[in-house]
Amino acid sequence: MNVGNDEILELVKEKGNNNSLYYPSRILLQFSNSDIQLAIAKSNNFTSSLELFSTEHKNLSSEQSIEVFPLSSSWNEGTGKYSNLPISSNGSSWLYKDNDSSKTKWLTSSFGVGSTGSISTTVSITKGGGEWYTGSLFKGIQTFSNADSLDLNVDVTDIVQKFSASIFLSQTYPTGIINNGFIIKYSDTIETDTSSSKGTLSYFSVDTHTIFPPKLTFKWDDSIHNLQSSAKTSGELNVSLYRNKEEYNINEETVFRLNVRDKYPNRTFTTSSNYLNPGYFTTSSYYSIRDAHTEEIIIPFDTQFTKLSADNEGMYFKVYMNGLQPERYYRLLFKHINNDGVEIFDNDYHFKVVR
Repeated sequence: MNVGNDEILELVKEKGNNNSLYYPSRILLQFSNSDIQLAIAKSNNFTSSLELFSTEHKNLSSEQSIEVFPLSSSWNEGTGKYSNLPISSNGSSWLYKDNDSSKTKWLTSSFGVGSTGSISTTVSITKGGGEWYTGSLFKGIQTFSNADSLDLNVDVTDIVQKFSASIFLSQTYPTGIINNGFIIKYSDTIETDTSSSKGTLSYFSVDTHTIFPPKLTFKWDDSIHNLQSSAKTSGELNVSLYRNKEEYNINEETVFRLNVRDKYPNRTFTTSSNYLNPGYFTTSSYYSIRDAHTEEIIIPFDTQFTKLSADNEGMYFKVYMNGLQPERYYRLLFKHINNDGVEIFDNDYHFKVVR
């Protein structure tokens, strides 16, 4: 079966039609080299995570263990859907990496250096299901219970650095590997237990009509704040956003600027307006972005990666619009920590990303 155009990606063990064995599924994902290049070009000192957003899970067991590996072989996505009758097979499947016409099978033995694949020879399931690199620097894992958030958020920094070494420096294994994408699978212990199911984990695919397609997220710290001595360490503040065009092209790299001032300034006698003097948050200040319609947190407050910067004009931060979904409205929030505690500024600042 191939479900390359399905709106939902599923990790599931389904009972066979002709026997009582439970057969596992696996998920294949790939992000383009150009997108990875664009992100890495911003900073070499990054962390990266693979994120999938959950939808309607079914009959889950109390614990789940999901593994992510980089694929060591290329594959074709195909155009099948789960509901297709007859079953679509014009793309990669458990047996084939291309389709059932070309019939290029996944290796099931004699794997390349540093790679493995298939499924344990101890179970009575037809061998196949992909080829991937192994080792601690080629693996991401997430373990959770069915009471946790079931969104996948797996650290794949080491894997993406291997992609980067291949893309930028033409390095080969083990320093660099070709970007053939990722395989997402249950742990071997779960897959080889063919006597029972662990339920169905369902995630939105890139073909979803929602705002929750899979993401390869890059994070780095580009903040600069050397004006802590001028920061507002106490007192009530007014915060306003200026130079906000309110509509931005998806290819823009935008610098947002904040005007920070005392809500009740001390009376002074000067020859110019106090409003012309920039005010500053402390170095413990951050931004966050939410979807204005769904309230989904797109970029959360992060003490390392969403710090606000400061220069002679005041506070600022940069947003890369191509990391956001186009034709959506977003809302900006700000967090400031000083001697008075933590304050969140949510003054209905909106902007839209367009194509």
